[in-house]
Amino acid sequence: MSAATRAGPVLAADGTPLKRSLARALRMQKIRALLLVAPLLVFVLITFVTPIGQMLFRSVENDLVADTLPLTVAALADWDASAGELPEEPVFNALARDMIVAVREKNHTKLGTRLNYERTGMSSLFRKSGRQISRWDPEEDAPFRERLIDVHEGWGEIDTWKTIQTHSRRLTPGYFLNAVDMQLTPDGPMAQPESKRILIKLFGRTVWMSLVITVTCIILAYPVAYLLANLPLRKSNLLLIMVLLPFWTSLLVRTSAWKVLLQQQGVINDTLVWLGLVADEARLVMINNQFGTIVAMTHILLPFMILPIYSVMRTIPPAYVRAAKSLGATDWTAFWRVYFPQSVPGIGAGSILVFILAIGYYITPEIVGGTKGVFISNRIAYHISFSLNWGLAAALGTILLVAVLILYWCYDRIVGIDNVKLG
Repeated sequence: MSAATRAGPVLAADGTPLKRSLARALRMQKIRALLLVAPLLVFVLITFVTPIGQMLFRSVENDLVADTLPLTVAALADWDASAGELPEEPVFNALARDMIVAVREKNHTKLGTRLNYERTGMSSLFRKSGRQISRWDPEEDAPFRERLIDVHEGWGEIDTWKTIQTHSRRLTPGYFLNAVDMQLTPDGPMAQPESKRILIKLFGRTVWMSLVITVTCIILAYPVAYLLANLPLRKSNLLLIMVLLPFWTSLLVRTSAWKVLLQQQGVINDTLVWLGLVADEARLVMINNQFGTIVAMTHILLPFMILPIYSVMRTIPPAYVRAAKSLGATDWTAFWRVYFPQSVPGIGAGSILVFILAIGYYITPEIVGGTKGVFISNRIAYHISFSLNWGLAAALGTILLVAVLILYWCYDRIVGIDNVKLG
């Protein structure tokens, strides 16, 4: 037996085995670290993860029909819509009983609004029927088939019952189909009418204009960041203050200023007419279109591109360029072969930041975009605030989120997210 074995395990100062003491100290460190980050984790969970989870769920949630018309949904389960005949009396009886309760709880108008997204006229059908059905007695006034058809002729149309049956499931892909210009019908998914196909176009416009804004920001931001990184300290600080100045001005004020500048009777057109470059009767149309949106958003997002590029350029040693010149490289060769590759991580960081901000922008396109320069985010806001079609808004938001994640993944595969840095 060796001397170390005879001596027994190594002990800590308090007499406990050293291995156990180290494990306990490490465990306490982890607990303290967890307690330190716990407030941030709770904040992120409440303000970020939970809303996203609710959005994902709302994009497929469809409880309103089943909860408002439970008896009707159960009775319609055995109805064969393909037979081309109206449901039998038990279905009408169940509907009358459900509607009496729904009118009492004031849910029939919500149900009509929900089904009106799928078939025009359903809202008025439920609203007008509710006023009559609320006075009925479920026992004394039966049967209800003819009475309901007399109240509103819509109850005598097979398509009405097909719509209720099709959208009675608690989880539905209908909102996602609507988000890609399709609709869930009793015969399966079908394309929307040509006049209603706008969302795919808006998605394409949003991605395209965001890319144009990102590229424009790169072109404008790179020389400014280069000057900031290479000018003397006093001049670079003055220029940096000018770059940061827009952050001290309200976003709404900046956007409204562009609306004044770009309109046909605005400052820019007046200046061009005064200089004789544009005729007074041929003033340029620079507002309420894609051009106005791109100009205004480029101005607003430009600092978000300048700062990451500048922070990376500050870390590039000037000796590298001097060494390249001393070896015979021209100014252009030294810049392109030595300086520029080291600044690419800043371009990557700025591009991701600007593109993600641009793709979800709302205020600026709403004010200066008109009908031709709005983004998909404006449509989401419309469905949340005006049409109250929150399911479709959630589906559009989910698709936008997935698109950003896919682009982020593609960027990581091509460039490498590890190569993105802020200095």
